[in-house]
Amino acid sequence: MRPALAYAPRMARLTRAAVLTVRTREYIAAAHAVGATTTRVLVRHIVPNAAAPVIVQGTFTFAYAILGEAALSFVGLGAPPPAPSLGNILADARGVLREAPWMMAFPSVALSVTILGLNLFGDGLRDVLDPRMRV
Repeated sequence: MRPALAYAPRMARLTRAAVLTVRTREYIAAAHAVGATTTRVLVRHIVPNAAAPVIVQGTFTFAYAILGEAALSFVGLGAPPPAPSLGNILADARGVLREAPWMMAFPSVALSVTILGLNLFGDGLRDVLDPRMRV
């Protein structure tokens, strides 16, 4: 809940900027000129064109939250130790790093792949949902 509150102003500013940018386009004025209601303009034109940057930022924010949780768990401020967290697993592996380096390597790779996967998912979702990318 706390990371959501921390990143909420950033998401709100990005959403507002995207909507204000789209709102000034010519096709919005044209839609109003032909008699489209405000709700129809919002649903058909503004939301689809403003959603791409918000979705990409949302996936990046989710990746930051996962990394933050792992970092807090690693230093002992996150989930309690019996909870299965990547940070807790890495903290436990610190003690046996010389004898079993794979115990630190596998959770590190899992964390990296998760964050990379979220970033690639966000980029792919943006490519699919952004109307300006369609031919």
